[in-house]
Amino acid sequence: MDIHTALQIGDYHINHCEDFLVTKKIGSDKILCAVMDGCSTAMESHFASTMIGKILRKISVEKSYQELYETNNSSNIEKDLKSVLKDLFREMISIKNQLMLDEKELLTTLILLLYNKKENEGIVLCIGDGLICINGKITEFERDNKPDYLAYHLKEDFENWYENQTQKVFFSHLEDISIATDGISTFSPVKKTGHDEKINPIDYLLLDKTSINSEEMLSIKLKKLEHYYGMKPTDDLAIIRITK
Repeated sequence: MDIHTALQIGDYHINHCEDFLVTKKIGSDKILCAVMDGCSTAMESHFASTMIGKILRKISVEKSYQELYETNNSSNIEKDLKSVLKDLFREMISIKNQLMLDEKELLTTLILLLYNKKENEGIVLCIGDGLICINGKITEFERDNKPDYLAYHLKEDFENWYENQTQKVFFSHLEDISIATDGISTFSPVKKTGHDEKINPIDYLLLDKTSINSEEMLSIKLKKLEHYYGMKPTDDLAIIRITK
């Protein structure tokens, strides 16, 4: 199994890439992947997406240690996902209070993927907007550019909030799965080319298997989109693609 990642600042952004990504093992059987997209109209939104990524890494390490000492490890993938989110919820509240952060400093979308290699099953939850591709099937979550950010709900009861999450997809028999921020839908021509060839950037990045055996597959594809097809994303972009 190979995990390919790419993080690129959008052509319309200057100072910071407001997206972030993380991939981390949880014990020997589980993999956590996440992409975040900070709200451009909020305050220092690169901080929010990066912070959540760092928290998820911490949670993954903690749960890995827990598995070493627990004999009855869960094989319920949704239960595992819910546990990760509950810890994230708690950590965000703690950091918000410690640093006296404004809600606008915490606005970021989150697509969280959890995969159990032993059971060969997984789950993806999208909080806000973004795009997922599971074994060739593309699903885009779009909320008219008004994502329902996690930070809006930190004062709510976690159990009630979780029960209202509908952007959830279960999968099994992983072959080729991707999660991406909505920057993947913003590819536009940035320079003229010496040919008339056309390409669909989403299909090329998430479905096409060219350079599939290279660790730099997504970087290679992004460079070809820019230098051969003259296209770049105008918004920041984070992609994680897992292939077998």
